[in-house]
Amino acid sequence: MSWSQAVPISLDKTKVNQPEDKASEPPPSVDTGLHYDRYLREVIDFLEKDQHFREKLHNTDMEDIKMGKLAKELDFVSHHVRTQLDELKRQEVSRLRTLIKAKQDIEGGNDMAVDHQALLKQFEYLNHMNPHTFEVEDLDRLIKSATNDLENYDKERHEEFKKYEMTKDHERREHLKSLDDEGRKKEEEHYEEMKKKHADHPKVNHPGSQNQFKEVWEEADGLDPEDFDPKTFFKLHDSNGDGFFDEQELEALFTKELEKIYDPTNEEDDMVEMEEERLRMREHVMNEVDTNKDRLVSLEEFLIATKKKEFLEPDSWETLEQNQAYTDEEMREFEEHLAQQEEDLSQKASDLQKQRDELERQQEQLNSQKVELQQVQNLKNELYSKLLSFSVEGNAIPEPQGEYHPLPPGHQDMSQNHPGMKQDNHLQNQIPHNTQDLSQPRLQDLPPGHQAVP
Repeated sequence: MSWSQAVPISLDKTKVNQPEDKASEPPPSVDTGLHYDRYLREVIDFLEKDQHFREKLHNTDMEDIKMGKLAKELDFVSHHVRTQLDELKRQEVSRLRTLIKAKQDIEGGNDMAVDHQALLKQFEYLNHMNPHTFEVEDLDRLIKSATNDLENYDKERHEEFKKYEMTKDHERREHLKSLDDEGRKKEEEHYEEMKKKHADHPKVNHPGSQNQFKEVWEEADGLDPEDFDPKTFFKLHDSNGDGFFDEQELEALFTKELEKIYDPTNEEDDMVEMEEERLRMREHVMNEVDTNKDRLVSLEEFLIATKKKEFLEPDSWETLEQNQAYTDEEMREFEEHLAQQEEDLSQKASDLQKQRDELERQQEQLNSQKVELQQVQNLKNELYSKLLSFSVEGNAIPEPQGEYHPLPPGHQDMSQNHPGMKQDNHLQNQIPHNTQDLSQPRLQDLPPGHQAVP
């Protein structure tokens, strides 16, 4: 869309400082928050390259789109665009299979066979049974999934913010409980001071009102507010030139209002709350202006809205600090849920500690058994070493104490007649001659005619 079309002929250009033309670059894609955002945007971009489909897209209302009438127009799209869509789908199926495999690896199922067809069923925005070509069913699935998911996305964001605010308040209360009376008093005074400072800001214009758009016209566009023209304003802020304000283009219009309330350098200003405020503003304008509920604001819808009383004489806008995100009942249920979670975690921690104690006890038993086994093994090794030392040649038997006296003539060493009692000659020769058995009388002391009994 050319720039000359953006400025109506009736506008006195001498009173308007025209913004300089910027180098023509494609506008950056804004993430919708959907996990298939890139695939969705690329499909739309390729379809809009086909003139026939682009005209049908702009002339079909949301109900017909939801019923699948627009998807049937895919049969009339050029072969070149269809080929590109086929490639996009193959890439998306490949991406999903990679994600499935990565998830399986993380969960430790490397050795299990992966049924990709079964797992792909969870991704309802494409026909997984045909992974090669982009057909009418694929476009129909993509439109219905995106419409439904985007409608739920805002609800989920609100719920997440509500939980964030309740958590913040709960933690503040718990912190106060940990303080003494003096510390608690100081903390409460500081909290009230921060609330006052945050609420002390310039007046916030009603989102989507003439006053709000005039401020953008003057401060962001650098134009004279007396020359404000709704059609020109729309053309200036339709950043991709498609003839519609999408949700991201609308949210960009509220930046000036949000800067009145929130400053990232201020302790009292919470940037999470700023994004929630932006979402509230966008939803409000969409509800007021988007008459066909297609989540887009056409030029026609915008111009009609600028003639309404709400645009010219709006009510004051109540910011987040004037509207608590949750009720007392919701806070009570939230704290009960937290208490239950803490109790469950405490029970799990107790069970894990018992398991740990039992494992430590079993480990101590194993260690004691190991020590005992080692001691037994050491004793065996010591005994074996001593026995081995007697069987090695050159080891001497310890010398017994006392004198040795040979047997008288006619007496035999009984060990010579009994094999079991024989001793090694070498060892026998090593026995000292003075060895005697002190428990028996000496041979020379026996009376004549008596024999020593072995």
